[in-house]
Amino acid sequence: MEENEFDKSNLISYCGLVCSDCPLFNGDVSDLARNLRRELRRVQYDKFAEYMSKFPSGKELNDFETFYSVLGTLIKYRCEGGCKMGGGSKDCEIRQCNLNQNLKGCWECSKFKFCNKLNSLNSLHGDKHRRNLEIICKKGVAEIFKAEDRW
Repeated sequence: MEENEFDKSNLISYCGLVCSDCPLFNGDVSDLARNLRRELRRVQYDKFAEYMSKFPSGKELNDFETFYSVLGTLIKYRCEGGCKMGGGSKDCEIRQCNLNQNLKGCWECSKFKFCNKLNSLNSLHGDKHRRNLEIICKKGVAEIFKAEDRW
């Protein structure tokens, strides 16, 4: 295996999702939120929001502080590395299960097809992670980077 392939394999999360496809990993959303907060501070938008919220056309601006706070939360959700490199949720039960069993990923577990832990990803990813795991099982880790719509 070439060094480049090894580095890429660390971008496949334990659950089979490709970390580099995640909007938290690439940081675009975090960067946009940071830049918007910076601009809002620069133009003192909080004062504008406070003033405009007194009028019917600006009543939504009553929630400006909450909006600004949510932007701060979006900044914090930047992932500094894939889950195998310390990124992602620290309390992910899928990661913990793999670490406890000394697995490189769920594809090494004979029970992954029926694993309830993987169900936690269904609302966000549908069955994408399970399809990725199937590809990895059948064709190998490197093959997942050739697949379309991995995340």
